[in-house]
Amino acid sequence: MTGPDTRAALGAALALGAEGWFCFPCLGNKCPATPHGFKQAQRDQRGLRELRRRYPGPLVRVAMGAASDIDVLDLDRQHPEARAWWNANRNCLPQTRCHRTRSGGLHLLFRHAAGLRSTAGKIAHTWGDGGYVIWWPAAGLPVLEDIAPVPWPAWLLAQLQPPRETLHKQRVVIVPDERLLRRLVRVVAGEREGQRNNLAFWAACRAGETARSGLIGLETAVAVITVAATRAGPSRREAERTARRGVFAGAGFSNV
Repeated sequence: MTGPDTRAALGAALALGAEGWFCFPCLGNKCPATPHGFKQAQRDQRGLRELRRRYPGPLVRVAMGAASDIDVLDLDRQHPEARAWWNANRNCLPQTRCHRTRSGGLHLLFRHAAGLRSTAGKIAHTWGDGGYVIWWPAAGLPVLEDIAPVPWPAWLLAQLQPPRETLHKQRVVIVPDERLLRRLVRVVAGEREGQRNNLAFWAACRAGETARSGLIGLETAVAVITVAATRAGPSRREAERTARRGVFAGAGFSNV
């Protein structure tokens, strides 16, 4: 079944694909419409049409980073810290392409900075290599600055990319996060019927938070929680659906 929103999303996806950008359809709640998420992203016209025919959805999610040569600074101005940062820095930012998001925030688009990965913070999310964002103009939301993305300002990149010594210290966090993931797996695998779906979703959200930090990939987190959940009894399809929904929520996709 298709409707005006789905047809508009297809038109936007075809236009983005013509630019060489990988896209895949999403549902109205911003979760992937495709069973394997970004792994099924396409950019050729035939592939995009077939994807939309099989998995219709009103939203389009687009690959960021080196895949499109575009990064996004995602500001959710509902948060006080984000509003304060915007008010203090908006006049220092160069004019670049800017989209309004459904929550009233902003997507500021910049040319991809080599090595910039997706990160999450109190003030903003950064979507670079490995990130996918909803292309809100496809859903009818306004393009506030309809110009080509410009390079990141050096001062902002310096804020987003901590010094090497900071990065070295952050690696110490990997071990406790891996231990946390193993504990999550043991808890989910040992849960009895009745609470297993709720517990699997909770664990998937925690795994998604780990993925958001860049320590593991999204699909790795989904796979780990899926395997653990199937040991508790549900079908693999049900387990993967719960795992994917929780991981994407924990990774911050529900705020994109």
